[in-house]
Amino acid sequence: MGVIYMDNNATTRVDPAVAEKMLPYFTEMYGNPSSMHSFGGQAGVKIEEARARVAGLIGAQPEEIIFTSCGTESNNTAIWAALKSNPDKRHIITTRVEHPAVKNLVEYLGKNGYRSTFIPVDKSGQLDMDFFYKNLTEDTAIVSVMWANNETGVIFPIEEIAHLVHERGIVFHSDAVQAAGKLSVNVNRVLVDMLSLSGHKLHAPKGVGALYVRKGTKFSPFLVGGHQEKGRRGGTENVASIIGLGKAIELAQQRHDDVNKRIRALRDRLEKKLLEKIPNSMINGDLEMRLPNTTSIAFEYVEGEAILLMMNEMGICASSGSACTSGSLEPSHVLRAMGVPFTAAHGSIRFSLSVYNTEEEVDFVIEKLPPIIERLRQMSPFWLDREGSSNICSIQ
Repeated sequence: MGVIYMDNNATTRVDPAVAEKMLPYFTEMYGNPSSMHSFGGQAGVKIEEARARVAGLIGAQPEEIIFTSCGTESNNTAIWAALKSNPDKRHIITTRVEHPAVKNLVEYLGKNGYRSTFIPVDKSGQLDMDFFYKNLTEDTAIVSVMWANNETGVIFPIEEIAHLVHERGIVFHSDAVQAAGKLSVNVNRVLVDMLSLSGHKLHAPKGVGALYVRKGTKFSPFLVGGHQEKGRRGGTENVASIIGLGKAIELAQQRHDDVNKRIRALRDRLEKKLLEKIPNSMINGDLEMRLPNTTSIAFEYVEGEAILLMMNEMGICASSGSACTSGSLEPSHVLRAMGVPFTAAHGSIRFSLSVYNTEEEVDFVIEKLPPIIERLRQMSPFWLDREGSSNICSIQ
């Protein structure tokens, strides 16, 4: 069996139909869409078609969509825009489990003149809504909460949050990078002011994203340059990738039922069998309110990096819930925020499936992973010492 790719929350394969749609804009229709001549103008027409596709995915109007380079740029643009447009407000609210594209920016701003509040989560990864509501103030410039968590797949109550925020007249942004194309995301039902998307999470190429900005929302551009995107984002458009994003969204809409039925069933089979075969294993996060393609499984008393290396030898690609830096293991900030025990956080693996995964691939992982865990545990001092547990530290 070849490569078994189950790391789709990190990035996805570009769909062949998307690549085919993009190719002419590299070699045949390569004009600049800002040019006055019709050769460039035909690229501009295709950009607007893609913009309409993006808008249709989330129930927006085409003029509310700004093309960006990625989800990180979209997130940064939204937060900076809210702060610049509300210069008298110095408070930002986000969560303790945000993607670094939001979390690290808010931490940076917290050290540079702003006050930042991070909403905690419970052991299932769900937000402390009482804490959130109590920390909304007249000084809050923006609330930024992801639609669904990239590590655990946990879905947040975005509609409820949007309602609370709008009651206070505060700008609300959501990072919907993991949700778009997997869940129903509708900005007519959920009153977000700004929302971030990323192409490479839904089978479009890397290097293209989008930001939804609700009509009437105060906005200040992040990248200042030419007149592109109606002056809201300078820089020559990434024509081929924007067109690819439009095609990927068309496909995502066609495959919505497949993701929510077949892929969910594969995910459920994978985790059910692994939990049955591997003792001292557990699911990280809410078992119901989560993305249909994602599971984060903790295998106690082993290191995630070692699991990944051994799976890699068998052609299995997944992600770890911890990162190895300078020789010391640091569990992910998401698992730490959830209070996942040290012995489980280090051995947490995220599997994230796509429309390309098969039952045969799932069964291969179910067959190969249990012996890997057993072998690693026999080499683990934590496993051998688990009864006494005197040498096992805990995360504060």
